[in-house]
Amino acid sequence: MRNIPKNEPINLKKNDFGDDFVWGVSTAAYQTEGAYLKDHKGMSIWDDFTAKPKTIFEGHHGQIACDFYHRYREDILLMKSMHIKNFRFSISWPRLIPKGYGEVNKDGVDFYNRVIDFCLECGITPWVTLYHWDLPLALEAKGGWANRDILGWFGEYTRLCAKYFGDRVKHWMVLNEPMVFTGAGYFLGVHAPGRKGLKSFLPAVHHATLCQALGGRILKEDIEQSCIGTTFSCSQISPYSKNEKDLRAAKKADTLLNRLFIEPTLGLGYPMENLNVLKRLERYHGPNDQKDMAFSFDFIGIQNYTREVVKHSYRVPYLRAKIVKASERDVPITVMDWEVYPPSIYEMIAKFNTYPGIKKIIITENGAAFEDKPKSGSVDDPKRVNYIQDYLKQVLRAKKEGLEVSGYFTWTFMDNFEWAEGYHSRFGLVYVDFTTQERIIKKSGKWFRAFLRP
Repeated sequence: MRNIPKNEPINLKKNDFGDDFVWGVSTAAYQTEGAYLKDHKGMSIWDDFTAKPKTIFEGHHGQIACDFYHRYREDILLMKSMHIKNFRFSISWPRLIPKGYGEVNKDGVDFYNRVIDFCLECGITPWVTLYHWDLPLALEAKGGWANRDILGWFGEYTRLCAKYFGDRVKHWMVLNEPMVFTGAGYFLGVHAPGRKGLKSFLPAVHHATLCQALGGRILKEDIEQSCIGTTFSCSQISPYSKNEKDLRAAKKADTLLNRLFIEPTLGLGYPMENLNVLKRLERYHGPNDQKDMAFSFDFIGIQNYTREVVKHSYRVPYLRAKIVKASERDVPITVMDWEVYPPSIYEMIAKFNTYPGIKKIIITENGAAFEDKPKSGSVDDPKRVNYIQDYLKQVLRAKKEGLEVSGYFTWTFMDNFEWAEGYHSRFGLVYVDFTTQERIIKKSGKWFRAFLRP
């Protein structure tokens, strides 16, 4: 296959990606379901975190969210009308097992069975994420991801999911973005459970790495004809200048943000050579951990939104690197203050293609938040249309160059609770009025519908 120059225009057609290319949308349980204590569901760390003052934009929470728990049929039918054939969603651990281990909540099992069955009835393939950040609060009280006992808890949860849903769900993702939920939740404290410092972060990293492989092994053992993956957040890292200090800072940031979880998964161990603080992970190792961290996944999900520009900073401990905000660089940005930089998704596809142990790559999240306001019953969001088209052109560029990439799931199907940003940041193809729960397909959703039309 020939190389395509970065600036060569590409006429975007679904057929150019190939008949086997997978198209879908992604969501997550806490961000959409609501019904936070309905039908014997247990509390999650996000139920607790959002109840604390000054943690979430304007005190928002996910107690109702999109009310997907009650409106799932309406939403799945809307997907069907948009020609969406693959739906990625997560299972809420505390809805299934309220205390994190032990007694199973039959109502939770029944809910997910209804969702799965209705997806299949509508010709939509379910892709299920085991863990998308809503840890049972009862487990956090015992140390959460920083407690090695989570290997047992997570193993039990995984086996139950395989038992109850594996006869119909064949596509699974073990963890969603472990770098984010450990970094933001156990080091910076800006996400649930709000813990800070290396003493929480390092054991959480190691236990998440072990659980990722453990979950993969269990699903592969327990589910026939399964396709098992896991997902990683990733961003192109660019140095602020060609200064040697900035170049070193960029390498350190790349090590932390892009390499920390994928390399032990591939049997390469933790990437300690550029970031000395990672050597402290060794104190949490058991005798077989080096082997147990690795698992040969059927696919790797990469989730890219932007690139980061990094410069040296003495003030940042351990990393000595600082992200330069996009708003300070005179570049196009989203409401999240993320740079709109389409080549970043190409660069991350190329980067993950350098790992020989990766069998298949799927873009499991990509999208953008902009100011979306309904007018006369419609939502015009041309910036999102352009964003999706421009990023997809880079995906197609990668594919035409012979790089492995086999699918694309946009984030997200509908506006939802965006963690610390609350309901301020809207990523959806579908607009949600969180007061009335009205759904409106945005211009971007209509474009995607036309693009996917058979």
